[in-house]
Amino acid sequence: MKPVRRGYWLAGIAAGAFLLTATPAAAETLQGALAKAYENNPTLTAARAGQRANDENVPIQRSQGLPSLGAQGDYSENLVKPGNSFSSPTRLIDAGGRLSVPIYQGGAVRNAVRAAQYRVEAGQADLRATEASVFAQVVGAYMDVIRDTAIVQLNQKNVSVLRTNLQATSDRFEIGDLTRTDVAQSQARLALAEGDLRSAEANLIASRETYIRLVGEAPVDLQPPPPLPGLPASAEDAVTIALRDNPDIDAADQLVHAARADIGVARASRMPKLDGTVSGNYTNFLGSASSGVPGVGVSQSQTSAAAGVTLTLPLFQGGRPSAQVRQAQARTSQAIETYVATERDVIAQTRGAYAAWQANERVIAATEQAVGANALSLEGVRAENSVGTRSILDILNAEQEYLNAQVQLVSARRNSYVAAFSVLAAMGKAEARDLGIEGGPLYDPAVNYERVRGQIWDWADDPAPQQQATDTRAVPAADAGVPADASNLPHQ
Repeated sequence: MKPVRRGYWLAGIAAGAFLLTATPAAAETLQGALAKAYENNPTLTAARAGQRANDENVPIQRSQGLPSLGAQGDYSENLVKPGNSFSSPTRLIDAGGRLSVPIYQGGAVRNAVRAAQYRVEAGQADLRATEASVFAQVVGAYMDVIRDTAIVQLNQKNVSVLRTNLQATSDRFEIGDLTRTDVAQSQARLALAEGDLRSAEANLIASRETYIRLVGEAPVDLQPPPPLPGLPASAEDAVTIALRDNPDIDAADQLVHAARADIGVARASRMPKLDGTVSGNYTNFLGSASSGVPGVGVSQSQTSAAAGVTLTLPLFQGGRPSAQVRQAQARTSQAIETYVATERDVIAQTRGAYAAWQANERVIAATEQAVGANALSLEGVRAENSVGTRSILDILNAEQEYLNAQVQLVSARRNSYVAAFSVLAAMGKAEARDLGIEGGPLYDPAVNYERVRGQIWDWADDPAPQQQATDTRAVPAADAGVPADASNLPHQ
């Protein structure tokens, strides 16, 4: 598979599904945050390195069925000769070589290679799942920052309103229009609101730090997220797609095939094995060999060569092969049951995420009405208070209900978006190839696998490992500052 240009994926999804309107240069979009996480998140870069290590199991297993060639050399000095040995050489150089060719291994190599190939495919599916998981976390962190920013703004506005109320209440108390109780109620409500503001600011700082951890940069002027593409019409549609495309199911299926191949490897341990060998040897006595007879010389070097086959026929191994076969069979049963469990989990996750998405959509609709109704109610209570038919406590309660409805609306919008993205992730549609990530070629694990699968050269090392993900030591600590505008606040 060739690397796919990210821009091509962007053009391939529904026009405008993930395209945003023009935003200020300093603003960050969800797509931009996902692109940064795709390049710099250490969980992703570590998973890619782990998959590259997994790729090497194929050439490792294949090497067991390939010829092996070795050479050796020795130099020795006879420091003390036996008393009755007059012809022993004083020194010698010995060099030899051996070529061994596996001819038949009982199917062990073939099955081991197949098992490794299945595990490579399972690892590639796991990498897809890791990618979707990281993206889901980024989406959650992005929406958390937007939500918590809006909640801080709402609480700041509420504190400001309550301070104005307290001042007005105090002024009216001075002229005898209100009682000390009214002033105390206003003071208490302001103190509680200031405490809520501090809590909201702490939550915002925590959300920003989570964003920094996942994306590698501080969140700056996060823009409202775009509509998500490809959401299903029903839970049944979502489950159907998930059962076909979810990477966890794909990985579990490949591991079942790998476990079955392991049974063949175990059975090979009790099968005959046949190897062919060719060897050669050269010895030079460096002029130190003697016949022991004056005037009679001997050759100072020797050469030899041999070729043959070796048949190994296991007759009794103490029950070890049968135990290994039974063990492999049990692990295959385990892999099969794990597949069923994974399938169940995916179905439950998909249905649960879909239900959460739909529920929050209804919560949004209801809460939008509540926000509008509470705004009108607050306006009416204030008007009625001015003519003496409502108390200060009524105004304070109306203001709190209005604030609560606004916070609930902001939270519902965040929850709905995150749940919708979770539906896409469960369906196997929340990876870089689905989301229009731009900036260069996508990481394709098949490229490395094709590079190393047939490698037989013993000196084909990769460059020294280097850090890929960016660290966040230089990123300033997050604070609770929010923009002066209220663009993220729920519309009234």
